[in-house]
Amino acid sequence: MTTLILETEPLEIQVSVTDAKLIVDLTDGRSLTIPLSWYPRLLHASQEELQNWQLLGEGYAIEWTDLDEHIGVEGLIAGRKSGESHQSFER
Repeated sequence: MTTLILETEPLEIQVSVTDAKLIVDLTDGRSLTIPLSWYPRLLHASQEELQNWQLLGEGYAIEWTDLDEHIGVEGLIAGRKSGESHQSFER
């Protein structure tokens, strides 16, 4: 089994959200592009809700207070999707 260990976690410096993607620029120069389908709360959110984000812990995570969504940079780098199902929004 292979384990990803980050010696130093890169910080987020900018977040952009389109209709289909979450784009996160890191202080180490990388840009991560993640499909919103990985995060059902973001996928089903309005543009206003998507734009209402803030950085947490000096840039180690992104928070959307209105959506109760918190995503850590380490999880984004590791490619971890949300564990929440799309069906939970059909209720």
